[in-house]
Amino acid sequence: MSISRTSPQPLAKLRTGIEGFDYLSHGGLPQYRTSLLLGGPGAGKTVFALQCLVNAARERRTPGIFVAFEESASQIIANGNTFDWGLTGLTSRQLFIMDAHLSPSLIKAGDFDLVGMLAMLAAKKQEIGAQWIVFDGIDVLLTLLQDPSAEMRELYRLRDWLVDNALTAIVTAKTQSSASETPHYGFLQFMVDCVVRLERHQEDRISVQTLQITKYRGSGFASAEFPVSFGPSGIEVGATKAPDIGHKAPTQRLSAGFDRLDAMLGGGVFRGSSTLITGVPGTSKTTLAGKFIEAACQRGERSLFVSFDESAGQIMRNLSSVGIALKPHLKSGLLRMHSARTEGISAEEHLLRISALIRDHRTQCMVIDPLTAIAKGGALGAARTVANRLIYRVKDEEITLMVTALSETDGPGGEATDLQISTVADTWIHLSYLVRGGERNRALTIVKSRGTSHSNQVRELILSDAGPSLSDVYTAGGEVLMGTLRWEKEAEVKALQLRHRAESDHRRRELQFAEANTTAQIKALQLDLERQRAALALHSGEDTIHTASSNLRERELRKRRGADPSRTSARKLTNGVTK
Repeated sequence: MSISRTSPQPLAKLRTGIEGFDYLSHGGLPQYRTSLLLGGPGAGKTVFALQCLVNAARERRTPGIFVAFEESASQIIANGNTFDWGLTGLTSRQLFIMDAHLSPSLIKAGDFDLVGMLAMLAAKKQEIGAQWIVFDGIDVLLTLLQDPSAEMRELYRLRDWLVDNALTAIVTAKTQSSASETPHYGFLQFMVDCVVRLERHQEDRISVQTLQITKYRGSGFASAEFPVSFGPSGIEVGATKAPDIGHKAPTQRLSAGFDRLDAMLGGGVFRGSSTLITGVPGTSKTTLAGKFIEAACQRGERSLFVSFDESAGQIMRNLSSVGIALKPHLKSGLLRMHSARTEGISAEEHLLRISALIRDHRTQCMVIDPLTAIAKGGALGAARTVANRLIYRVKDEEITLMVTALSETDGPGGEATDLQISTVADTWIHLSYLVRGGERNRALTIVKSRGTSHSNQVRELILSDAGPSLSDVYTAGGEVLMGTLRWEKEAEVKALQLRHRAESDHRRRELQFAEANTTAQIKALQLDLERQRAALALHSGEDTIHTASSNLRERELRKRRGADPSRTSARKLTNGVTK
């Protein structure tokens, strides 16, 4: 006999609207089933439960009932009004809060059961069409009963009533620690379909709150501990996103602040990328970050400058000394500046506040200066997690981010930071000091810049009234020179060049004189040669004339003396033969 297979049916769930929790629970709490919230005092159980009901009423128009065993209805409302839920704007048909204080004397006077209360709740559920219900502080009832059998009986009664009324229920109960839990808490965990633990503890003098789902029937869930934060909108859970990274990769370039830095980065930084600036104190990390934000505002982009342990007024004053004017952009509304103290505040709370600022300001470019400050109060592990989550979050929203981080040392190996965020940053700029010749000069180098051809040169960073600038690379003997040493070397080279030029001019003039002298000598010799040639020609002419004259005279003499003609003829004949 073959057994046919059917596709699995997913468990029906209702979203809580609590950021992060719906993600790690794979959709929210189980619909028409009961969930248990366990935790110590101040862990956030009541806030979590009430926030679920408020979100259901406001976002999905789903009514709910809140049954308070520990606090009065007025206290619940007053506490809820500290958040931006608009709790007083909800009518009793949207959210009904039932004051269920139980008098110890009433319970001890005789038998007690929940029958009457559950009947009232059933009627109210029908009246307003409630789909959610919260029993807040069930441990108060269990403690007052002081009878294990009575506790078990009422819990079973409550479970059966919830099943019959098809309500999505949340039950909260206090516990100090897992080791000190009483037996009925263990039974509660078996009875319900989902168990969520909220814990509060001290870590390095900082209060840290966490959430963990320890049970979820019929559904997968993230079982690790996740940090919890409380802000204006209530509770938020720091759930990490899916392991698959789907960030977009824009190719548009944005200025990192000024032209020479952009040139070193191959044209600037990519939109939606993250840039890390590291360095010891005083290396001008804030200055570069301020220049980046000023350039963003000049492009008309909404910008956010988050600083720690330094006020916005101090930052604007200090940056104005190097030609960076942020005050006009702050007045125009393009720029928003937020300053916060780091002492006594957890990294998760900082993340919550920054996330709210990003959302409210609709940020396009932002600076956090310095990001390492969130770890000052302790809890380094949590701070590292928050730093990575923050960078991934701004990437998800395509915000161009520049963060500064403090390096502990300026020597080799001192570029890294305690937060270990250099691996997730797209661009890493390191600032350092070069101390030589009795002075300290700032140096800038680009450690990495993903997706672009960038300079590997060490450039001197110069601050002036006109703003930051980078000098040309100057080397001597294979060593980069900066500051006074560079000025002295440049002056020395210039003086040497002037001396060489003077020596060259002097040598050129000497050669020109020698050339002129030689040319004059050659001309004189040519004139003397021509004179000698003329004298030779004159001598040759005179000799010819003299010879001719001598022959003529001899003939004339012979003729006058009557010489023998035959002798003359014979002589002529002899001459002819000789030829």
